[in-house]
Amino acid sequence: MTKSFILVFFFVVVFFAVATQPYSMGLGHRLQDANNIDCGKECGRRCSLSSRPKVCVRGCTMCCARCNCVPPGTSGNENICPCYADMTAHGGRKKCP
Repeated sequence: MTKSFILVFFFVVVFFAVATQPYSMGLGHRLQDANNIDCGKECGRRCSLSSRPKVCVRGCTMCCARCNCVPPGTSGNENICPCYADMTAHGGRKKCP
């Protein structure tokens, strides 16, 4: 009885250890996380007043996917998302709108 209990307990512990990993079976596919935001919605809001909304949304979506954060408002407030603010393009220009 105790050997079967230990075996079952071991498999339960291994199952929960694997289930709580951010990557599934080492394939590099990120599992959905409760903290992930809707980048399309947030970037649509962020770029709503842009003179070039398609370009703005494309840049914002890429930055959001990497940082999982979009600053509030339509411009500025980048101190709230340091990853978003620190990304640069060629020549040191800001990558994220």
